[in-house]
Amino acid sequence: HVQLVESGGGSVQAGGSLRLTCAALTHRYSAYCMGWFRQAPGKEREGVAFIEPDGRSSYADSVKGRFTISHDSADNAAYLWMNNLEPDGTAMYYCAASNLVVQSPNVFRVPSFRFWGQGTQVTVS
Repeated sequence: HVQLVESGGGSVQAGGSLRLTCAALTHRYSAYCMGWFRQAPGKEREGVAFIEPDGRSSYADSVKGRFTISHDSADNAAYLWMNNLEPDGTAMYYCAASNLVVQSPNVFRVPSFRFWGQGTQVTVS
C-alpha cells in the first residue's frame, strides 16, 4: 500500500505563488510516475502536471509556463510549484502515483493512477 500526504495549500491572491508537497510514506518516488490533479466544486478532477521516474514532465495547457513539477528522491517527496495563480485555480489539489508505466495520452487520466492522497485546498481570490 502506498500512502501519499499532500501539504502546502492555502489562500493566496491572484498572481501569488504556492508550493505543494506530496510526501510518500511507503515508496520511493524515483520508481513511480507521479501526477498532480485538481478538482474544483462541481467539476471533474483534471490533471495539471505529470512526471516520469527519469524526470521528464508534462503539463496541461492551462498551467503550462506557470506550474512546475519535480520530485526529490532524497526527501521522498514530489512538489508542485505554482506561480501566477489565477482565481480559476481554486480547487482541491491531489497527488497521485502509479507503479506502472503511464504514457501519453493517459498522463492526465484519473484511472492511470492507482494511489492517491487526500488533497490540499488552494483558494485564489
